[in-house]
Amino acid sequence: MEKTKSVIRENLIYIILLIVIILVKSFIVSPIRVNGASMNDTLLDKDLMLLDKVSYKFNEIERFDIVVVDSMDQYIIKRVIGLPGDVIEYKDNILYVNGKELKEDFSHKKTNDFKVTIPENEYFVLGDNRTNSADSRMIGPVSRKSIKGKANLIIFPFSRMGEVK
Repeated sequence: MEKTKSVIRENLIYIILLIVIILVKSFIVSPIRVNGASMNDTLLDKDLMLLDKVSYKFNEIERFDIVVVDSMDQYIIKRVIGLPGDVIEYKDNILYVNGKELKEDFSHKKTNDFKVTIPENEYFVLGDNRTNSADSRMIGPVSRKSIKGKANLIIFPFSRMGEVK
Protein backbone atom coordinates (compact mmCIF):
# COMPACT_ATOMS: atom_id res chain seq x y z
CA MET A 1 0.00 0.00 0.00
CA GLU A 2 2.80 2.41 0.92
CA LYS A 3 4.66 1.51 -2.30
CA THR A 4 1.53 2.30 -4.37
CA LYS A 5 1.17 5.72 -2.72
CA SER A 6 4.85 6.42 -3.38
CA VAL A 7 4.53 5.52 -7.07
CA ILE A 8 1.43 7.72 -7.40
CA ARG A 9 3.18 10.65 -5.66
CA GLU A 10 6.25 10.30 -7.90
CA ASN A 11 4.13 10.24 -11.06
CA LEU A 12 1.38 12.67 -10.02
CA ILE A 13 2.60 15.45 -12.33
CA TYR A 14 2.53 13.06 -15.31
CA ILE A 15 -0.93 11.82 -14.40
CA ILE A 16 -2.24 15.40 -14.11
CA LEU A 17 -0.54 16.37 -17.38
CA LEU A 18 -2.09 13.39 -19.16
CA ILE A 19 -5.55 14.26 -17.84
CA VAL A 20 -5.15 17.90 -18.94
CA ILE A 21 -4.01 16.85 -22.43
CA ILE A 22 -6.97 14.48 -22.81
CA LEU A 23 -9.42 17.18 -21.67
CA VAL A 24 -7.92 19.84 -23.97
CA LYS A 25 -7.97 17.50 -26.97
CA SER A 26 -11.53 16.37 -26.24
CA PHE A 27 -13.14 19.73 -25.55
CA ILE A 28 -10.96 22.65 -26.68
CA VAL A 29 -8.61 22.03 -29.63
CA SER A 30 -7.29 19.07 -31.56
CA PRO A 31 -5.10 18.60 -34.60
CA ILE A 32 -6.75 17.87 -37.93
CA ARG A 33 -5.15 17.08 -41.28
CA VAL A 34 -6.39 18.36 -44.63
CA ASN A 35 -7.18 15.36 -46.80
CA GLY A 36 -7.26 16.03 -50.52
CA ALA A 37 -7.32 19.02 -52.84
CA SER A 38 -10.86 20.32 -52.23
CA MET A 39 -9.64 23.47 -50.43
CA ASN A 40 -6.76 24.33 -52.80
CA ASP A 41 -5.29 27.03 -52.96
CA THR A 42 -6.25 28.12 -49.45
CA LEU A 43 -5.36 24.80 -47.82
CA LEU A 44 -3.19 22.09 -49.29
CA ASP A 45 -3.36 18.31 -48.97
CA LYS A 46 -1.69 17.17 -45.73
CA ASP A 47 -1.65 20.63 -44.09
CA LEU A 48 -1.95 20.12 -40.34
CA MET A 49 -4.37 22.50 -38.64
CA LEU A 50 -5.87 23.12 -35.23
CA LEU A 51 -9.58 22.46 -34.87
CA ASP A 52 -11.07 25.04 -32.49
CA LYS A 53 -13.95 23.24 -30.77
CA VAL A 54 -14.88 26.11 -28.43
CA SER A 55 -15.51 29.21 -30.61
CA TYR A 56 -18.94 28.16 -31.80
CA LYS A 57 -20.15 27.53 -28.27
CA PHE A 58 -19.92 31.31 -27.71
CA ASN A 59 -20.03 32.77 -31.23
CA GLU A 60 -22.14 32.30 -34.31
CA ILE A 61 -20.89 30.55 -37.42
CA GLU A 62 -20.12 33.25 -39.97
CA ARG A 63 -20.13 33.27 -43.74
CA PHE A 64 -16.71 32.33 -45.17
CA ASP A 65 -15.53 30.60 -41.95
CA ILE A 66 -13.49 27.48 -42.62
CA VAL A 67 -15.14 24.67 -40.67
CA VAL A 68 -14.75 20.98 -39.98
CA VAL A 69 -17.88 18.98 -40.75
CA ASP A 70 -18.67 15.42 -39.68
CA SER A 71 -20.04 14.03 -42.93
CA MET A 72 -20.95 10.35 -42.76
CA ASP A 73 -18.38 9.71 -39.98
CA GLN A 74 -15.62 11.42 -41.96
CA TYR A 75 -14.30 14.89 -41.15
CA ILE A 76 -14.19 17.25 -44.10
CA ILE A 77 -12.89 20.81 -44.18
CA LYS A 78 -15.00 23.33 -46.12
CA ARG A 79 -15.91 27.01 -46.26
CA VAL A 80 -19.33 28.25 -45.08
CA ILE A 81 -21.08 30.03 -47.95
CA GLY A 82 -24.73 29.90 -46.91
CA LEU A 83 -26.27 30.59 -43.51
CA PRO A 84 -29.70 29.38 -42.32
CA GLY A 85 -32.51 30.93 -44.37
CA ASP A 86 -30.21 32.28 -47.11
CA VAL A 87 -30.91 31.97 -50.80
CA ILE A 88 -27.52 31.20 -52.36
CA GLU A 89 -26.97 31.60 -56.07
CA TYR A 90 -23.87 31.36 -58.23
CA LYS A 91 -24.29 32.80 -61.68
CA ASP A 92 -21.33 33.31 -64.03
CA ASN A 93 -18.98 32.51 -61.10
CA ILE A 94 -20.44 35.37 -58.99
CA LEU A 95 -21.97 34.74 -55.55
CA TYR A 96 -25.40 36.19 -54.81
CA VAL A 97 -26.82 35.99 -51.29
CA ASN A 98 -30.50 36.81 -50.99
CA GLY A 99 -30.35 38.47 -54.41
CA LYS A 100 -27.36 40.71 -53.66
CA GLU A 101 -23.89 40.23 -55.14
CA LEU A 102 -21.32 39.41 -52.48
CA LYS A 103 -17.55 39.69 -53.00
CA GLU A 104 -15.42 36.76 -51.95
CA ASP A 105 -12.02 37.73 -50.54
CA PHE A 106 -10.41 34.36 -51.19
CA SER A 107 -9.32 32.43 -54.23
CA HIS A 108 -11.63 29.75 -55.55
CA LYS A 109 -11.97 27.86 -58.76
CA LYS A 110 -14.88 28.16 -61.21
CA THR A 111 -18.26 27.57 -59.60
CA ASN A 112 -20.97 26.21 -61.89
CA ASP A 113 -24.31 28.01 -61.78
CA PHE A 114 -26.84 26.90 -59.16
CA LYS A 115 -29.43 28.31 -56.79
CA VAL A 116 -30.48 26.89 -53.42
CA THR A 117 -32.41 27.94 -50.32
CA ILE A 118 -30.79 26.96 -47.02
CA PRO A 119 -33.12 25.46 -44.39
CA GLU A 120 -33.12 26.71 -40.78
CA ASN A 121 -30.28 25.36 -38.59
CA GLU A 122 -28.34 24.26 -41.68
CA TYR A 123 -25.36 25.67 -43.55
CA PHE A 124 -24.16 25.46 -47.14
CA VAL A 125 -20.45 24.61 -47.37
CA LEU A 126 -18.17 24.53 -50.40
CA GLY A 127 -14.55 23.67 -51.02
CA ASP A 128 -12.44 26.45 -52.52
CA ASN A 129 -11.38 24.09 -55.31
CA ARG A 130 -14.92 23.99 -56.65
CA THR A 131 -14.13 21.66 -59.56
CA ASN A 132 -12.74 19.02 -57.18
CA SER A 133 -14.85 19.16 -54.01
CA ALA A 134 -17.51 16.92 -52.51
CA ASP A 135 -19.50 19.57 -50.65
CA SER A 136 -23.07 20.80 -50.09
CA ARG A 137 -23.72 20.63 -53.81
CA MET A 138 -23.51 16.84 -53.46
CA ILE A 139 -24.20 16.08 -49.79
CA GLY A 140 -26.71 18.89 -49.22
CA PRO A 141 -26.67 21.53 -46.50
CA VAL A 142 -25.05 20.45 -43.23
CA SER A 143 -26.67 20.72 -39.82
CA ARG A 144 -25.30 22.93 -37.08
CA LYS A 145 -24.73 19.78 -35.03
CA SER A 146 -22.45 18.27 -37.70
CA ILE A 147 -20.10 21.30 -37.64
CA LYS A 148 -17.39 20.30 -35.17
CA GLY A 149 -15.54 23.59 -35.07
CA LYS A 150 -13.50 26.21 -36.82
CA ALA A 151 -10.21 25.49 -38.58
CA ASN A 152 -8.27 28.65 -39.33
CA LEU A 153 -4.75 27.94 -38.09
CA ILE A 154 -2.18 25.92 -40.03
CA ILE A 155 0.50 24.49 -37.73
CA PHE A 156 2.44 22.37 -40.22
CA PRO A 157 4.28 22.58 -42.56
CA PHE A 158 6.13 25.41 -40.85
CA SER A 159 6.53 27.25 -44.16
CA ARG A 160 2.72 27.67 -44.25
CA MET A 161 2.18 28.19 -40.52
CA GLY A 162 -0.37 30.84 -39.61
CA GLU A 163 -3.97 31.93 -39.78
CA VAL A 164 -5.96 31.41 -42.96
CA LYS A 165 -9.02 33.26 -44.15
